[in-house]
Amino acid sequence: MKIALIQINPVIGNFSENIRRIAAFINKAKIQGCALAVLPELAVSGYPPRDYLEHEAFLAAHDLALQTLILQTSGIAVLCGSISRHTGETGKLLYNSALLFEDGNLLFTAHKRLLPTYDVFDESRYFEPGDSSSTFSYKGLRLGITICEDIFNDEECFAHPLYAANPVADLTGMDILINIAASPYTMGKQQARMDIFSGLCRKYRIPLVYVNQVGGQDSVLFDGASLVLDKKGSLCHQARSFDEDLLVIDTDKLVPLQEKKGDETHLVLQALSMGCRDYIKKCGFTKVLLGLSGGIDSALTCAIACHALGRENVMGVALPSPYTSQESIEDARELAENLGIRFEIVPISDTFASFRESLSPLFSGLKEDVTEQNIQARIRGTLLMAMANKFYALLLSTGNKSEMAVGYCTLYGDMCGALSLLSDVPKQLVYELARFINRDKEIIPARSISKAPSAELAPGQKDQDDLPPYEMLDPILQAYLEEHLSIREITARGFGRKIVEDIIRRIKINEYKRQQAAMGLKVTSKAFGFGRRYPIAQQFKE
Repeated sequence: MKIALIQINPVIGNFSENIRRIAAFINKAKIQGCALAVLPELAVSGYPPRDYLEHEAFLAAHDLALQTLILQTSGIAVLCGSISRHTGETGKLLYNSALLFEDGNLLFTAHKRLLPTYDVFDESRYFEPGDSSSTFSYKGLRLGITICEDIFNDEECFAHPLYAANPVADLTGMDILINIAASPYTMGKQQARMDIFSGLCRKYRIPLVYVNQVGGQDSVLFDGASLVLDKKGSLCHQARSFDEDLLVIDTDKLVPLQEKKGDETHLVLQALSMGCRDYIKKCGFTKVLLGLSGGIDSALTCAIACHALGRENVMGVALPSPYTSQESIEDARELAENLGIRFEIVPISDTFASFRESLSPLFSGLKEDVTEQNIQARIRGTLLMAMANKFYALLLSTGNKSEMAVGYCTLYGDMCGALSLLSDVPKQLVYELARFINRDKEIIPARSISKAPSAELAPGQKDQDDLPPYEMLDPILQAYLEEHLSIREITARGFGRKIVEDIIRRIKINEYKRQQAAMGLKVTSKAFGFGRRYPIAQQFKE
């Protein structure tokens, strides 16, 4: 059977456009002689619709769009992820479903059985779980239809399965396993999926078709990368990563590919670029601006924004203070010239002096400290927000994950912005991404990469005056934030206890900052923001 794998980038709630895009892809599949087209999880509404699922107007618009799609589709069967109603006397009012329809007729419905409630997922808040799994015979093939999480619970793949049920094991007698998904990208996720899927194919001796959503939805990034494996678990087809795609396969002609592992650095850059583009455009904007300090974080943010939106839609602004070096201004200007963006310089020294004068009666006799540093950052934040308002652009915040973790950032200052591209990118990965961008020619100035990081808010200031070296800080952060290790377990890796305790203390006391920060894009297994839930007021000590 010829099957079309259709990975689309839906916009949540834009039902007319989602249906138009789906119909266009289905028509292409039909022209290429496909008998079946497969779409991702909740393809009609986009994933995740979150609390819109509690609005009847949203659900009614979804149902109308779905019915329109079913009635206008002919000459090809379609397996499509959608919302459906649960009419039982008890339980949630909705299912997360996969509908198989053809020529205006609904042939089969499968409901998602395993509803994740970890990290960015909160499905049991809205959906009733399906109670059984069964195959459906279509054109001589017994289809085992599953939805995302349903395929991620095999006891041979997970030492501690999260659910008692194993929907795949219940699909007895299937000829092919189909999984429609909205599975977010994180570093290493594509290989992890491959390992799990290959194991399932070998275990049940069946081929697998996996169709994943693509696109950025707020902080969550979907990579697509839909694929087909044969019954030996070998990769036979794979769609593009981070882009819509139509992949046509023939189940009778599955030939293994020479597998090529993707470069994770490149995948992260693709993810961040897609996330930036989709957030800006789906929110109805076209332009962004950001402060350019001459440092690596703002340089990397600017380069990604240019790739995502086009250089004509990016504006960089240098806002030098009395402590800004001439080299930093030169590096900011050089970056802007290399990228071809509009570049402006707005000095803040006079404004800073005015602030100090206004506060001098209150601050008389008191030593200068972080207060004066924060005033400079907040002046910049105010001016950048003013420019964003005036030019109808979104302001990009440029802080990285290492800084955000320990609070090395100023609330209402450099944390101002609508979107933070690097808030889930540790500092060492920032350097790696910058070097990757410069692999063919210098785009980010070499000095921005090689010089010691500094906020330049005080004479001779360097990041490492206040923080451990990033090559020490980043592994400790990963161990605590992503691996959830204790102080004892982290120190067992060779780090000094006092340093570990101080870093964890900083993480805890700066939770209030992060919960007011610009939304970030998630690329690690545990990002700040959506998916990470910690109290601000707490007193836990190990």
